[in-house]
Amino acid sequence: MAEGLAEEVTRAVRVPTIGIGASPACDGQILVTDDMLGVFEWTPKFVRRYADLRSVIDGAAAAYAADVRAVTFPGEAEVYRFKSKG
Repeated sequence: MAEGLAEEVTRAVRVPTIGIGASPACDGQILVTDDMLGVFEWTPKFVRRYADLRSVIDGAAAAYAADVRAVTFPGEAEVYRFKSKG
């Protein structure tokens, strides 16, 4: 079992142990940011999702594409203009 091994290794070494699904017996934990933020549909067993950014990103991309197709982006606020020398 990974937890028992994590406990044994953590006790045996003088350096911090970092786990990714090995159990809280390690000195620290690591997660892939995209996993914990819910960017992908599949979530590994050792991940706790703290957000659902996939739906946020999908919505933002769809809104951007719709604005480009409707020729409302870029608008006046997003366009650089040359100042006339006058």
